[in-house]
Amino acid sequence: MRHPAIAGAFRIALMALLLAVLVTTALIATTREAAAQDLGAIARITGPATLRAEGEALVLDLPLTQPVPVRARLLDAPLRAVLDFRQIDWTGLDAAALTLPAPLAAVRLGQAGGGWSRMVLELAQPMDFATVAMLTDPASGAARLRLRLVPVSAEAFAARVQAGADGAPATLSPLTQGPALGMRPTVVVLDPGHGGVDPGAEREGLREADLMLTFARELAETLRRSGAFEVVLTRGDDSFVSLEARILVARQAGADVFLSLHADALPDGGASGATLYTLADEASEAAAAALAERHDRADLLGGGVDLSGADDVVAGVLMDIARTETRPATDRLADALLGAITAEGLATHRRPRQEAAFSVLKTPDIPSILLEVGFMSSPRDLANLRDPAWRAGMAQALMNGLLAWVDDEAQRRAMRRH
Repeated sequence: MRHPAIAGAFRIALMALLLAVLVTTALIATTREAAAQDLGAIARITGPATLRAEGEALVLDLPLTQPVPVRARLLDAPLRAVLDFRQIDWTGLDAAALTLPAPLAAVRLGQAGGGWSRMVLELAQPMDFATVAMLTDPASGAARLRLRLVPVSAEAFAARVQAGADGAPATLSPLTQGPALGMRPTVVVLDPGHGGVDPGAEREGLREADLMLTFARELAETLRRSGAFEVVLTRGDDSFVSLEARILVARQAGADVFLSLHADALPDGGASGATLYTLADEASEAAAAALAERHDRADLLGGGVDLSGADDVVAGVLMDIARTETRPATDRLADALLGAITAEGLATHRRPRQEAAFSVLKTPDIPSILLEVGFMSSPRDLANLRDPAWRAGMAQALMNGLLAWVDDEAQRRAMRRH
């Protein structure tokens, strides 16, 4: 018979071993997750950067693997144009080897801390930003920074430096007001969830990332064939795209609608049917909160308002103002899509309209919806997601919903004018 003291010691040792295994497993998972996020956040140089003079202007072209947020400002003593990116691996770009046009004295590269990378252009004369644009190739997801600086007086330069110190945006790239919604093709950005190192949900050898990329391509083709839409995908292949980059693609495309596509799996397997999520600070139910937590490793700030010089309170107020103006259109969009899905006879969740704090929905001036096309944890939904005919019906329903929403928004605008 085993001695009680020995048995007790054995149990304690076994519990300690199990605890160590659990902690190690958790650390490995955390490390892998962090690595995935790092991979998605960092853009890399894909070719030679060019600096050239165009008349009196200075032009920079910087090719990148993916779009990243960028902010720009001017500093003096010495005269500098500073570009901060979130985030770039400078490997492959030798600043010392760049040919410097006459308006430029030096180029320096480095990391600014806090997840930001910095490029400093030391100027030989006062200059100001005429263009700072992140151009995105919808097919490949690659990007190119285009910077154009033009000469200004010393007084104008000093005023712009002071404006930056006071928190005003340093980048003043004007936005051209085009034809109103309904008078031109509607720009829809489709965001197939996950990708690359982040496969999303997995069931029966299928990955959410692959299913949603397939559906996004089919939906894009349906929308384009109608002639009423221009469509951009945040990713065109099985690659990881960070949340910030997805938002930036929408902004660069001038999106009228941002539609993020998912097909998650919930542990209890009870959820089924199409579900539409709009942004809220708090989720409408526990399952929505769990999904938002899974999708968002960090609470990312998106949107067209430059908040780099604002404190947290001011930034929050500005974001709330932008969302207050966009929220009614977003709610009408969700209602139109849900109505069209129901009219097509497609299954919906018991609570098909929900709210959650998904970071990918946080572009304040673009109506944004996260659509769970179905749940891979539901056998019925999984069979539907595999069925090309069912997917075609869902694509048709979403197109019908978008058309109805555009028509309604155009009528509302016409009524406001009168």
